[in-house]
Amino acid sequence: MTQDASSAATAAPSYGRLAFVVFAPFAAGYFLSYVYRSTNAVIAPQLVAEIGLSASDLGFLTSMYFLTFSLFQLPLGILLDRYGPRRVQTALLLVAASGAALYALGNDMTTLAIGRGLVGLGVSGCLMASLTIFTIWYPERLWPMMNGLVLGIGGLGAAAATTPLEMSLAYTDWRGVYFGLAAATVLVSLLIFSVVPEHQRTGAPAKLATQVRELGQILTSGLYWRLVPVLVLSLSVNLAIQTLWAGPWLRDVADFDRDQIAGFLFILAVALTIGSIIVGIAATRLEKAGVPLLTQFFVAQVGFLGFQVIIALQWFPGALWPWIGFGFFANVGMLVYPILFRVFPKSFTGRVSTGINVLVFGGVFLTQYLIGAIIDLWPAGPGGGYHPDAYTAAFGAVIAAQIFALAWALLFRTKRTAE
Repeated sequence: MTQDASSAATAAPSYGRLAFVVFAPFAAGYFLSYVYRSTNAVIAPQLVAEIGLSASDLGFLTSMYFLTFSLFQLPLGILLDRYGPRRVQTALLLVAASGAALYALGNDMTTLAIGRGLVGLGVSGCLMASLTIFTIWYPERLWPMMNGLVLGIGGLGAAAATTPLEMSLAYTDWRGVYFGLAAATVLVSLLIFSVVPEHQRTGAPAKLATQVRELGQILTSGLYWRLVPVLVLSLSVNLAIQTLWAGPWLRDVADFDRDQIAGFLFILAVALTIGSIIVGIAATRLEKAGVPLLTQFFVAQVGFLGFQVIIALQWFPGALWPWIGFGFFANVGMLVYPILFRVFPKSFTGRVSTGINVLVFGGVFLTQYLIGAIIDLWPAGPGGGYHPDAYTAAFGAVIAAQIFALAWALLFRTKRTAE
């Protein structure tokens, strides 16, 4: 055990106290980040009607969150490893609050895009800061479980952005929602700053040049490039569909009204929550029983693909169970994070996670936008929305990309094993 790790272990509070002073504040930040991600799936009709957006405009605006999120990941990793998750997360959430306020004031595409971009930048550390602080205060054997629990809280954020958000629109509009989110984000920032314990380092942080050189070691790892493509596509498709395109699909393919759509999205978010928690807890127990995390990831990824195929081919357009399956398996890619965390020193954790995330959220930006661009190739559907066949083509394209990435990971494994 390194001196830093030993010091952390000695000074660590009890697990019960950690739940209140470490897990809860960071989970609250991740909850808000998921609310921000998912709001456009519900408020899209208001945005389209008030601002006048095409499908590609809506995809671009929503994906601005993911673009700035992605672009900041590599600097974020260095900041997390250098200054610690507490201080970095406190500052970034204030940026998110300013972006939410600007979004609420926006009357044109440019202002809205800048506001959403600032929100994406500000919440870019919510999950990675959580994963980093868990490696500081919790033992290695609990990392998959803690990751699953915080992902479950994110699922609750996604749930809050469905039926509860739809109900709130009876009392306010989308602008009022974003002003409220801005205030809540400031409160969580202050909570993290005031209650989360600061990890005491035993020495000076590595020089910036050293941190950049160590980042190069991460990005040239063979295991990294074996797993990251399938992870990136899996999480990109999950976020692109769940935070935007599931709503229009339910409108145009299942022919649901707004209340039905909000209800389905709420159940999808609940499935995401339950699935994340169960997968995290099961991963810890199965690994203890001798089932490697990598095997669990590959098996669960096949399940996720199966439900995507059912949705894309529109076999049961009004059925709930394919979306429950989609949500349950949507976050299985997170099993890759603890696998890679164990390969590198703890002092690399922030850069390992954000090195992955720069590709994940860049992938979400492209996936969300390209789904809209493919949909725009078809004429309008019978009800004036998007054509059902367009969804089959768009979702089918991203499924094909995931299958290719999964095949690459499995073939790479065979090759490395043979060597």
